[in-house]
Amino acid sequence: MKKTLLFAFMLLMTMSACKNSNKQEAVEIKDLPRVETPAAVATAMDNYFKGVEAAQQDLHSIMVVQHGNVIYQRWLSEGEQNKPHILNSVSKTFTSAAVGLAIAEGKIKLTDKLVSFFPDKLPAEQSDNLKAITIRDLLTMNCGHDTDPTRIVRNTDGEEWVTAFLAYPVEHQPGTFYCYNSLGTYMLSAIVQQVTGEKVVDYLYPRLFEPLNIDKPEWQESPQGINTGGWGLYLKTEDLAKMGQLILQGGKWNGKQVLPADYVAEMQKAQVPCVPAGVKPQDAAAMGLTKENSDWLQGYGYQMWRCRHNAFRADGANGQYIIVIPEKDAVIATTANIQDMQGEINLIWEHILPVL
Repeated sequence: MKKTLLFAFMLLMTMSACKNSNKQEAVEIKDLPRVETPAAVATAMDNYFKGVEAAQQDLHSIMVVQHGNVIYQRWLSEGEQNKPHILNSVSKTFTSAAVGLAIAEGKIKLTDKLVSFFPDKLPAEQSDNLKAITIRDLLTMNCGHDTDPTRIVRNTDGEEWVTAFLAYPVEHQPGTFYCYNSLGTYMLSAIVQQVTGEKVVDYLYPRLFEPLNIDKPEWQESPQGINTGGWGLYLKTEDLAKMGQLILQGGKWNGKQVLPADYVAEMQKAQVPCVPAGVKPQDAAAMGLTKENSDWLQGYGYQMWRCRHNAFRADGANGQYIIVIPEKDAVIATTANIQDMQGEINLIWEHILPVL
């Protein structure tokens, strides 16, 4: 009897030890793991920073991630490791993620018409082009506007932004004309808030930010209390790297499907032809822009840009980047105050890409 009890006790302790061991193996990643910077990368980064200095670029931070590990990180100028940085239009990619989640939850569809969400804010007369705008058109910057209404609407006191967007002339058939349109992304934020009853930042918190161990961020709002969507989000450099890594992994994090895999695949594809913000398609060639020299002519996805080198990115004015390079299993995140964003990414291609 004693031997039987002793055997049972030992078996129980062994099972418990195995269980605890399995728990240890399944420890969740909260921050990206760090590894020693490879010598070739260290040398390349030295040369990269010489290029940054020569170009007088005001870089605030850079983080290089490969195979899920941080292999290089640095903060300088106004950048701080634990201080959120303004993202400008990198915010758009997070709004797109909210749209993808709302689609997965059956709350909206890509083919849903914009006018269906705001029947009380429509102009008295609605053009066929306005009626034709879909969520997909907003995601791909193809809603039909000839010029971006964002600056005009933001600078008009007392005007309700959704109403103003719906009243803005839609000169082109939606889906046929690219015009970078930050207020169009605001409309996506307004749609998500309309169908979920939550601001985008609140909707994303349990679904995206919390699983990635990202503190609930600040996100600017319109006078109507809607997150601006196309701009106004603040995050840390590592938060950006995590978002890039999540997308690189097809929306999975710690073994859980955080973002829908099919939507993540569509986000990064070249859905439509594109040109830099504020540039008309017919003017790009006259400016000397080609697919060989410009990262702004590679195609646009769902609030993400394609890049040269078969990469893709989220980018924001003045040098904010999440660059995903699938062929290198790598992500590069930057914050900055750099006007020449093509010059900024050129240095990354010149110095960092070859050693990954």
